[in-house]
Amino acid sequence: MTLKDFKIILALLFSVSVFAQNHISGTVTFSKTSAPVANVKVYDKTTGVIATTDNTGFFEFDTSKKTITLVFFSFEYEVEELTIETENTSKLNITLKDLTQNLSEVEITARKQRVFELKRLNDVEETAIYAGKKTEVVLVEQSMANLASNNARQIYSQVAGLNIYQNDDAGLQLNIGGRGLDPNRTANFNTRQNGYDISADVLGYPESYYTPASEGLSEIQVIRGAASLQYGTQFGGLINFKMKEPNPNKPLEVITRNTLGSYGLYTNFTSVSGTKNKWSYYSYFNYKKGDGFRPNSEFESKNVFAHLGYQFNEKTKLTGEVTYMRYLAQQAGGLTDTMFEEDPYQSNRERNWFQVDWLLYNLKLAHKFSDKTNFTFNFFGLQASRDALGFRTNRVSQVDSNEERDLIKGDFKNFGFESRLLTKYKAFNKEATFLIGAKFYKADNFQQQGPGSDGIGPDFDFATEDDPNYGSQSQFDLPNLNGSVFGENIFYVSDEFSVTPGFRFEYIKTQSEGFYQNINTDAAGNVILNETVEDNQNFERAFVLLGLGVSYKPSTNLEAYGNISQNYRSVTFSDINIDNPAFLIDPNITDEKGFTADLGIRGNYKNFMSYDLGVFGLFYKDRIGFETAAQSDGSIKNVRANIGDAVMYGVESLFDFNLKKIFNLNNNVKLNYFVNTSIINSEYTASDKAGIKGNKVEFVPDLNLKMGLNGGYKNLLANIQYSYLGSQFTDATNSTTASLSGVVGEIPEYDILDVSLSYSYKNFKLETGINNVLDNSYFTRRATGYPGPGIIPSAPRNWYTTLQIKF
Repeated sequence: MTLKDFKIILALLFSVSVFAQNHISGTVTFSKTSAPVANVKVYDKTTGVIATTDNTGFFEFDTSKKTITLVFFSFEYEVEELTIETENTSKLNITLKDLTQNLSEVEITARKQRVFELKRLNDVEETAIYAGKKTEVVLVEQSMANLASNNARQIYSQVAGLNIYQNDDAGLQLNIGGRGLDPNRTANFNTRQNGYDISADVLGYPESYYTPASEGLSEIQVIRGAASLQYGTQFGGLINFKMKEPNPNKPLEVITRNTLGSYGLYTNFTSVSGTKNKWSYYSYFNYKKGDGFRPNSEFESKNVFAHLGYQFNEKTKLTGEVTYMRYLAQQAGGLTDTMFEEDPYQSNRERNWFQVDWLLYNLKLAHKFSDKTNFTFNFFGLQASRDALGFRTNRVSQVDSNEERDLIKGDFKNFGFESRLLTKYKAFNKEATFLIGAKFYKADNFQQQGPGSDGIGPDFDFATEDDPNYGSQSQFDLPNLNGSVFGENIFYVSDEFSVTPGFRFEYIKTQSEGFYQNINTDAAGNVILNETVEDNQNFERAFVLLGLGVSYKPSTNLEAYGNISQNYRSVTFSDINIDNPAFLIDPNITDEKGFTADLGIRGNYKNFMSYDLGVFGLFYKDRIGFETAAQSDGSIKNVRANIGDAVMYGVESLFDFNLKKIFNLNNNVKLNYFVNTSIINSEYTASDKAGIKGNKVEFVPDLNLKMGLNGGYKNLLANIQYSYLGSQFTDATNSTTASLSGVVGEIPEYDILDVSLSYSYKNFKLETGINNVLDNSYFTRRATGYPGPGIIPSAPRNWYTTLQIKF
């Protein structure tokens, strides 16, 4: 793309022609006390939500319509409907009446819940644009998943095409990929919490060791590859965890949840929330401990989240958030295929440990400059560490020698800010929305590898004095600097059709400064080679990504959408600088480039069925993966390298049927059936490696199927879910014969059945369920490093019971 082309695109994006509209504002109060009512949704009956009241009960919006029918909705009050002439109306005073009738718990819940458990994002939300993008929003608060253990298989059951590692029974880490992306620690998505980054290092080490407690989430927003322009360059797109908001109508609300489960599982989740005058708050504490479903897999986790907000006036709000998590987990190690067949839950590692310490902070300013222009500013940061300790060898069946263990310590420090300005205007006498934003990000990371103690427990201090000739020693500073400018603009060609072009300019400076030692000994332990190798690297690059989205909405219940966006993934040098006995690193490894595309239809058919049916494509250049290659000494090694160019394409669909409406069932009944299907094909289209071209791409099961039936009568609800995933390869050579380490080889197909049940009575709620009802033995992961290397088994049949009390 030439500079001239870029200037033309910018000129189009910045073109603004503003025309006057009718401005409507007002306040909403409670009829009995005249107190203001916050968080009342103001609906236009034809276009949906157009405003929400603030803590003073104030709302405002602009409209070009002459006549409009408004609906005012809040959970605790009766619905109010009003038709107005906008040219003769400027300010409204709305009073809402109390719900005088006695409702059962399920009727109250029904007012709060949607008929369908998955929704899509609006074209514009606060200072973000989602028009023409594939968006999926998981409504966590009404999910019947095992939230206490963050069961991703259940929580993301209606998000199409996700591939999930399922290897711990407490949900300490989230491992999801999709469309051929490695699920390891969700590293191929940009992961955020309330809109700010939470991974170790967005570019240098984009792995998420911290996962928010599902019990504290209101929803999870998933935006596919087209999110690369607004949120970062990752091929997967964005996953944004949206935390629960403060209760707007009470000064204090307390919710406590206690869970017992198989294998010594105990969790406690306690939250406090409320609003008083201009102040609002939400905070929780989450504790987990358990023995694990394998020997040598005990864990303990503590997580605190605090949100504090201050509403200066109807236009300006300041919020601050702090998150802290610390957990310690014993790791049972990986298995070979033979070991898995003999006993999938065995362990021959009792000295392997993993510790994570994670501190996040964020300060957000939201301001409305005018009725049409919103501004947000996020200042965020991270101070964190992760320590991995254990006996690692390429032959995972080898008995632990009880000598010094391998210790890898990583410290992550980063901070940044992201500012966004969104304004609505008219272009060519049609509605338009323009977004411009900028992000600055600076990271200063440190990683060290060397000998740990020869003890059993979690001792995370180096023992270099005990074994100065330990073979794997390295130390690196890993600074990263990133600056970006991005923009998108919705042009409404007609009332039904919109076009959204966008761009992202990226500047990335990745550095690696340090050394590693090569120490070899003979059979008698005598040193025959001891050299220190300086390894300093400086990679600087700047580039522009472009994208385009289109949307056609002939009605409020039907949309055809499409998009195409360029993507980019920086190579993670922090991984390259780790000495791993399970594989080698190609010294010429470099960044991945490519683009993603989506085309589909979605909507709601007469409230009988919610649907999203689409096709997609991921196009990779220089995809990074594993190959099995012969070395100069005649040995065969697994090598991580740029394998070649690849394409993944397929069909994704979600159909959710409202059986209550279809069969005209009693109002006390809730009954839905969903089927979520992903059919994918993949191929390496070009490679300079022997035997790669034409092979399947790793982590691409041909069929990914989830279906479920959920519903109930009054306060009693139940859910049954079936999941099936086809077989998949883990290396580019499509090895079906497993290696000695268990790192490469096929992941066989598997299917899982889960059931859950809940009962509500006044302020109490009892939840219970059984995961993996049929007790299938399976695995979803061949780990290249910790918690392996080797096969990491998934959990057998297990149960849980949760008691919730709300004050």
